[in-house]
Amino acid sequence: MKNYFAYFVTVIGASLWGLTGLFVDGLYDEGFTAWEIVAIRLTTSTVILMSLTAIIAPKKLRIQLKHLPHFIGLGVCGIVLFNWFYFTVMKQTSISIAVVLLYTAPVFVALLSKYFFNEPLSSRKVVSLLLTIFGCALAIQLVPLGHMQIPLISVVLGLLSAFFCGLYSLIGKQISRQYNFLTTTVYALCMGSIFIFPTSGLWNKAVAFQSFDVWFNIGGIVIISTIGAYTLYTFGLAHIESSKAAILGAMEPIVAVLIGVIIFGDHLSFLQVIGIILVIGAAFLSVYHKNRNIKMYKKKRA
Repeated sequence: MKNYFAYFVTVIGASLWGLTGLFVDGLYDEGFTAWEIVAIRLTTSTVILMSLTAIIAPKKLRIQLKHLPHFIGLGVCGIVLFNWFYFTVMKQTSISIAVVLLYTAPVFVALLSKYFFNEPLSSRKVVSLLLTIFGCALAIQLVPLGHMQIPLISVVLGLLSAFFCGLYSLIGKQISRQYNFLTTTVYALCMGSIFIFPTSGLWNKAVAFQSFDVWFNIGGIVIISTIGAYTLYTFGLAHIESSKAAILGAMEPIVAVLIGVIIFGDHLSFLQVIGIILVIGAAFLSVYHKNRNIKMYKKKRA
């Protein structure tokens, strides 16, 4: 049951990430740049989450200095750079294109996990990865529209966003062996905000911060798509393989598509529905494989 709960929490965390584009688009409309939006997201989240942790569980703020480089890597590479590349592609092309490029991340994670953590790259996991990628492409209509023109720079930045997103799973998996998921999330956000805030120039946007719409979008991207998403995903990451967490994280593009349907009145085509089914099926295939092996192992022991 613990494993199933970890899978469930990971999916919920990833689903909350799917709402990110909604709030980012709102901040773009208010004149903010990608770098400024990342700075807002991280700095505000750090202040809120660290304050709450200091009040509710102050012991969770204790870390060893030797682990500081891991938190820096997690915050700067796994959050700042990932978000900046992702938001930039979103601005250059569309949310759909940004999402499908981002979800090549499981490929990076699976390959790097095998090298760094010796996680097995089974045939079932390979099938799950392929289903995830193809399902995402169908869900955001990249396939069968193969003639869609995407700037080369956007493709490169999109793949970089996937790589750095994958690094969050890899580094987070390693540091989660030493610390509680809340500690990991707090310090990852903190290191990221320390890195980006001095260069953000947010103090020059005083007038923009007087708008209710700005604070509404900030609240959404901070409370829902950052604190909620990263806390839940990091919790799940501590209990499952990083490559499987990355596959389960593919729920994000599905939520992004549903946001388009529910809020913006988009209509799902038959192929999009097939894509959603493929992504969910890939997630199930990833989870089921491990539990089936456990049952078979217990049966042999008996």
